[in-house]
Amino acid sequence: MTRAILGVTHSPPGFILPPGACDCHTHVFGPAARFAFAPRRLYTPDDALVEDLFAHQLALGLERVVIVQPSPYGTDNAATLWGMRALGPQRARGVAVIGPETSDASLAAMDAAGIRGVRLNLQTAGENDPVAARAMLAATAARVGPLGWHIQVFTNLAMIEALSADIASLGLPVVIDHMGAARAELGLGQPGFAAMLALVGAGHAYVKLSAPHRISTLPGYPDAATITRALIAANPARMLWGSDWPHPGGSARGQTDLATIEPFRPEDDGAGLSRLASWVERDAALLRAILVDNPARLYGF
Repeated sequence: MTRAILGVTHSPPGFILPPGACDCHTHVFGPAARFAFAPRRLYTPDDALVEDLFAHQLALGLERVVIVQPSPYGTDNAATLWGMRALGPQRARGVAVIGPETSDASLAAMDAAGIRGVRLNLQTAGENDPVAARAMLAATAARVGPLGWHIQVFTNLAMIEALSADIASLGLPVVIDHMGAARAELGLGQPGFAAMLALVGAGHAYVKLSAPHRISTLPGYPDAATITRALIAANPARMLWGSDWPHPGGSARGQTDLATIEPFRPEDDGAGLSRLASWVERDAALLRAILVDNPARLYGF
């Protein structure tokens, strides 16, 4: 049975999800009247409330979720923490964004609330200087390493290759967002992809098999299969799946009028889960590893 949430119809997954299945990449936005956006942001989203996220989970048969702090809130994690509290510790974990102003007491409170990592939005910020990124990695690891958290990095393959030695020696888990922003049409030989595969194969990095629309321009994203299958083969114990709900980025970025609400992309996340099943040839053990075991290990479910 299909279910429409925020105006988008999600088809039922083409398989029975294993108990404890987790969506490792979602966001909560709003209500806007309660949670203010950062003045220096790239876009203004519509509301995507925790109630909508819960309905989305139920519609797809997902039992666990990771709420990732979205960039329009900057380092104010209040909406993310509210969403986690509303869903409860049996269902929700979170990934925060922090800055130099974030106190140790705030980190301890977020840890108690279920935050298990920090996101570095290098791609969103347009940060392509490996020296600056290297310093950010080291400083963030020093802050969150004692808590047992991981660092989630949103960046491109060139930066992943430049930072590969740093990631390998960091001493805490690193999660690469959205398949490293690989370009599906360029296949496995594209610059930087081998470096990401090596990090995954050695167990130094997790990769989120999320948001194929970010790496493919074809309807249904068939060319993303080559990328995802290579990553899964490199180390299935380091694979995570995420929907990227509610799919921010529904229009071309670059607008300067922050009073204009940017629409969400109309992505069918039931079809996304079915796509995951096709990537692993419907192997039940691999589906359980990616949807249940790996998230449970990383996020502490």
